[in-house]
Amino acid sequence: MTTLAVRGFSWRHAGRSAWAVRDVDLHVEPGERVLLLGASGAGKSTLLAGIAGLLPTDTGESAGEILLDGRPPGGTHRPGILFQDPETQLVMARSGDDVAFGLECRGVPPAAIWPRVDKTLRTVGFGYPRDRATDALSGGEKQRLALAGVLAPDPELLLLDEPTANLDPAGAELVRAAIAGALADRRRSMILVEHRVAEALPLIDRVVVLAAGGGVAVDGPPAKVFAEHGETLAAQGVWVPGSVHAGSHPARTAGPTLLRAERLGYTHRDRSTPALSDVDLSVPAGQVLAVLGHNGSGKSTLALLLGGLLAPGTGRVVAEPALTDPSAARGPIRSTGRWPNRSTATPARNGRSAARPPHRWRAAALAGRIGSVFQNPEHQFVAARVRDELALGPRRLHRPAAEIAATVDELLDRLRLSRLADANPYSLSGGEQRRLSVATALSAAPRLLVLDEPTFGQDLRTWRETVALLGELADGGRGLAVVTHDTDLVDALADRTVTLAGGRLTAPAEVA
Repeated sequence: MTTLAVRGFSWRHAGRSAWAVRDVDLHVEPGERVLLLGASGAGKSTLLAGIAGLLPTDTGESAGEILLDGRPPGGTHRPGILFQDPETQLVMARSGDDVAFGLECRGVPPAAIWPRVDKTLRTVGFGYPRDRATDALSGGEKQRLALAGVLAPDPELLLLDEPTANLDPAGAELVRAAIAGALADRRRSMILVEHRVAEALPLIDRVVVLAAGGGVAVDGPPAKVFAEHGETLAAQGVWVPGSVHAGSHPARTAGPTLLRAERLGYTHRDRSTPALSDVDLSVPAGQVLAVLGHNGSGKSTLALLLGGLLAPGTGRVVAEPALTDPSAARGPIRSTGRWPNRSTATPARNGRSAARPPHRWRAAALAGRIGSVFQNPEHQFVAARVRDELALGPRRLHRPAAEIAATVDELLDRLRLSRLADANPYSLSGGEQRRLSVATALSAAPRLLVLDEPTFGQDLRTWRETVALLGELADGGRGLAVVTHDTDLVDALADRTVTLAGGRLTAPAEVA
């Protein structure tokens, strides 16, 4: 049974002037179940990493102390932690081996390893055999596998950083059930970071809210915290039950078709079953198409194909003149939501690529026409500073320096990244990285946006601002294809929905 004591803990990443987390005092008794809340960037993930002993002294500056049963975390005295991004946690090529790895490291007898692996995979609802390749899994499936790896060694303290963020509703419920089962005997304690607060309430008995400027703002039983502080916390960007009131948006009239998929199919390398088969759909200007479906249904593969980042295995992606015409309206983001018409034609050599499918376009032509947001935001960062990351797209399009600077400053302000302009993208929190990936896709002012889980990791305030921004883009004539499990986002934004199951569309596009 593990007791956690955090006393005045602070951490600042190397090269950063601001503290990622500051002056936190926290005590967790064995068996307690804590929901850790706070606005995006308040330091939730950093605090969990510190408790897990994963903040090496040569990567930043620390103050205060963290003790597990009176000792600093490290070595074999380490809690189980599930990261925001499962990609950073999977280390083996086969799924069963990945779960077995932690057991082997802890000296579990070989005869006991595989029965425990199989039991844990069943517990989290992992629907594949042990030899399933980890690189063949969807993001949500990887999240489930990573959770199995955390639970298998039977840790006494669980640190879970948004364990259901990449999961469809059914998968999220399976994971919550697995967590509930792991906590049932009260031998384990847990600190959970989760934005789906209402669904998480049955798992927890205490709420701790980190203050944006440091320290703990609120600490107490869930009912008391939300009754007495719910309105104030929501205004600060903290998710509270019932805080999303998306409402409906005015009906948008579809403009000309920008992109069409015709009998589109794709099979990943070393896979016998297609990830996508015979998909027909279109994305018009001035509307939002939401792509729905369970984990592993082919949504992210479809996003990569529509974005010109994968070559179709079968069928084709057709870019219509409304997308390829260099005189199409473009412009910087304005706080009024208007995107002024003005010509910013790309060089002629890019214009000649218009007759080709998007996956064969030059990088500059692709960035100027289709902006993509990847499921894992860190996969699209190439610069060492946030500001330089945002400037890359406009520079490829040979935009004037003054225009690039204005675009970058406006995106930094609109997506609450101004204070991070000189930070390394990889030092940002998960929510900040997601906003940067959205801003990067917007920086070249493309006519079409393909976004994979654009609201992942956002606090309430930045969620609302991101949804409002995407709505403005559609109102201004941009086309948006959004892959998401966020039902609130669909309600607030989508004009049409399509649903994938087993790589195929199950129904034609419909009005949301």
